[in-house]
Amino acid sequence: MNEVMIMVFTALTVGAYLVSRWLFFRYGHPLFNMVLFGTILMISLLVISGTPYSAYEPAKEFMTFLLGPATVALAIPLYKNRELLRRHGLAIGGSVAAGSLTSMVLVVLLSKAGGLSQAVLISALPKSVTAPIAIEIAQLSGGDPALAVAFVVATGTFGGSLGPTLLRWCGIRLPEARGLALGTVAHAQGVGMALLEGEASAAMASSAMAIAAIFTSLAAPVLLALL
Repeated sequence: MNEVMIMVFTALTVGAYLVSRWLFFRYGHPLFNMVLFGTILMISLLVISGTPYSAYEPAKEFMTFLLGPATVALAIPLYKNRELLRRHGLAIGGSVAAGSLTSMVLVVLLSKAGGLSQAVLISALPKSVTAPIAIEIAQLSGGDPALAVAFVVATGTFGGSLGPTLLRWCGIRLPEARGLALGTVAHAQGVGMALLEGEASAAMASSAMAIAAIFTSLAAPVLLALL
């Protein structure tokens, strides 16, 4: 019975994603972002049907397991555009480092201005990297891993939903530049949106996500020590 429920909830989640994807391509509105709107659909379905989250969790664990192969698959556009990465490696690394540092500095300034506690500041600092790395940074620095994940998800959802539109408003249309921005700020969800724009954008976003994770892991402890 448990296996059947996993299959049912997995199918419903995929269905919610496909509906969101169709709406996104049909209307192009950022609120129809696949992760954001798909999540809203699934939460609504669980609430309306009175299904507890504990019943859905096994399916969530199964789909989370599939993130591993999906992440490895991002190496394909990266490999196809390896010459572009080789030619502009210094510019790519420098821009991602600058973006990551700016993100962390803004977290510090906004946290201080809002009177947030040190634990919240530490948890929010790695918001623009993937969840596993954010969890480790938060744990090692005295933050709350659960809160860190919440910030990561919120940042990815916001960046993935509004990032492409904001870049278009700013006149940034070069696929490589858009991919770098999305991967630096919105990590995996940004890469997902970059994949929809083409291989060049996806390759840059994948590179940015990896570089941002490495840079943040090294820079966050230093920035916290300076505080």
